[in-house]
This record gives sequence, structure tokens and C-alpha cells, in this order.
Amino acid sequence: MAQAKKGIGLTTQIFIGLILGIIFGYIFPSYGEQMKPVGDIFIRMIKMIVVPLIFSSLVMGIAGTGDFKKLGRLGAKAIIWFEIATTAALVVGLCVVNVLKPGVGVAIHSIDASSAAAAAKKSIDMMQMVVNIVPTNVIDAMGRGDMLQIVFFSTFFGVAAAAMGPTGEPVVKLAHSVAEIMFKFTWYVMKLAPIGVFALIAFTVGKFGLAMLIPLAKLILSLYLALIIFVLVVLVGASLVVGVNFFHLLRALKEPILIAFSTASSEAALPIAMEKLEKFGVPKHIVTFVMPTGYTFNLDGSTLYSALAVVFIAQVYGVPFDLSQQVMMLFTLMLSTKGIAAVPGASLIVIAGTAAAFGLPLEGIGIILGVDRILDMARTACNLIGNCVATVVVARWEKEMPDDVLKVAYSQSYED
Repeated sequence: MAQAKKGIGLTTQIFIGLILGIIFGYIFPSYGEQMKPVGDIFIRMIKMIVVPLIFSSLVMGIAGTGDFKKLGRLGAKAIIWFEIATTAALVVGLCVVNVLKPGVGVAIHSIDASSAAAAAKKSIDMMQMVVNIVPTNVIDAMGRGDMLQIVFFSTFFGVAAAAMGPTGEPVVKLAHSVAEIMFKFTWYVMKLAPIGVFALIAFTVGKFGLAMLIPLAKLILSLYLALIIFVLVVLVGASLVVGVNFFHLLRALKEPILIAFSTASSEAALPIAMEKLEKFGVPKHIVTFVMPTGYTFNLDGSTLYSALAVVFIAQVYGVPFDLSQQVMMLFTLMLSTKGIAAVPGASLIVIAGTAAAFGLPLEGIGIILGVDRILDMARTACNLIGNCVATVVVARWEKEMPDDVLKVAYSQSYED
């Protein structure tokens, strides 16, 4: 790592790639669109790291402690925080959309409602979702990248390996070796991050253009403002309560946050975020349990966006949507936004289903789709920051990240 510090740092390289990608996509839109395969290759390279990293790290962490009671306590605390955070996100989203009213005055043009109609026909069965936590075929779950099923299997596998004593030790050692190799693998892939970010941003700007932002600028600004308020009030507040300097944590996470924002892919940022959290002082077994679980249950940015988008649609069409209906919608979204990360187009499905349930025109989703990529970048970054804060909160709650560890983490965050 000492050699990397002599030149331009990786974070700076990624940021330069982001800026150059915007310029390139704007000046050469047709060439920008053709950059998509390059960006896709980068994301696929990151995603291929996730499953072996999660499995090996969880097995190593759980088998290392061998304490199933402790694991249950860890899970309970994580779920409690997830519920608090996502409920706060819904409230912030509703407050901002009601104050700024981004949908009022938006011109309604002829819109292709086929995507919205298709999404509305889908439904998210909560009971089936609970059943689906248990994989029938773990290889299939790994192939699909179903994070919750992978966590479920890895947890039981780790407990069983610990229970086997000396017989299970070779497997635990193998898991340790695989985890270390995957972190090194991540380091190699991240060297390509500036190129991947450049390609993805060039594609986004080249395909959609910057002119698309003007008619819906108020919606974009409303979401970004709501996410900033959520971060400053809820996440900074939670950090203060547990005695962690949020801005030191943010400094340590600058690279994965940039990756999440520019790629609009939570999975792309997961391996590097886990590595940074461990360097920050969070124990490996907490990182490997809370982060993947949070990617399923703690999508703060996506949850906030769902509430804001539904009310935005009502405002666009001038449909009365009083406080009592919005409170009902809040309770609906508290359930429907849990465990949806593995569902393709999950946010669209949730918004369409909620809009349909409250009698709102589904065509309104077509308005949002034009700028969804820009919105997705912000909510993905918020999802990542929210899960990193959740991991630190649980670690402090469990008293596994003492003050002396934090002092070292703070000094290292400046060195990085």
C-alpha cells in the first residue's frame, strides 16, 4: 500500500474517472453509450467476489466464536436497528415531499405505462419471502446472489463447523485462507475502479443526457435533500449516541461510497466496504453478519425513495392524499420494503404496488423512470452508508469496539 501513496490515491482516481465520464458522455453521447460493456465487466468482476467472500468470512467468524447465543443476540440487535432506521427514513421522505411538493406543476406528457403496469401485476408475498430465507439449493442461491439465503446457510454451516471441534478445524482454516485471498482479489479489482466508473457514468450521461434533469430537477433535489437530512439527523445522531465520530467513519469509507454512487450498485461496493470496516476496527464476525443482512433488510435510501415517489405521483396528478392515507402508506412500506433486495426492480415493484393499492395512476412511474438512474445513484450510496453505520452501531452495542480501538481507527482514517 506504501507504493500507492506515492501517486494519486485510488479515491482521487475514482473521482477523476467520475468527472471525466460526465464530460465524455456529454460531448460524445453515442460513444458514451458504447462504454456500457466496459462498466458492466467491472461490476461483474466485483460481484463475483461477493459470494465466496461472504461465505468464507461468515464461516470463519462464527466458527471462531462458536457462540450461537451470541449470534442470536447479534441478529436481534441488528434487526432492531434496521427497523428504527428504515422507519426514520420513511418519515424523512414523507416530510420532505410534503414540504417541497416536487410533483406540483410537473407537466404530464404521453407516457408509456407498460413498465408500470407490468410492475403492478407483480406482488411481494411477505410470508413467501420468509419461507424463501431457507435455501433448497445453496449452489443455486449462490448463483443468484441471494444474500439472505447465503447468510442463512453460512451461519448454520459455521455453527456446525464449530460444534465439530478438531474435525471442523481444517474447514475453518480453509475459510480463513479463502477470505484473505478474496480481500486481495478485491484489491486487484479495485485498481480498475476508475475505468469502470468512467465507463458507467459516460454511458448514463450519453444515453439519458443532462437535459432530462431539467423538468424533474425538483424531484431530484428533493430526494437528494431528503437523503442528506436522513444522514445528518439519523445516522449522525446514531453515531453520536454510540460514541463514534461519523465523519471519521465517512472518511474511512470514501472509496466504497464513490463506487456505490457512480455504479448505482450496492453489491459493487460491498467487498471494499467490508474491508474498510474491518480496518476501522469492527470485528470480522460482526461485519460479515450485519452487512449482508442489512443489504436485505436495511435499504434506507430505497425505503425513503419509495415513500417520496408515491406521494410525488399523487402530487403530479392532483390526487388528494391526506395525512391519514400517508400514515397508512408508511405502515404498508414498513413491511413491503423489507427483504426485497433480491427481487429484480424491487423499488419499482414496491412503488407500483403501493400506488395501485391507494388508487394512484400507475402512469406516474413512467415520469420517474426518465431520471431513475440519477435517483438510484444517491439512494444506493445512502443504502451503503446506512448499513456501514448499522454495523458500527451493533459493534458498539455489543461492546466489541472499545474506545481505544476507535482512537486507532480515527488516526488511520486520516492516513488512508
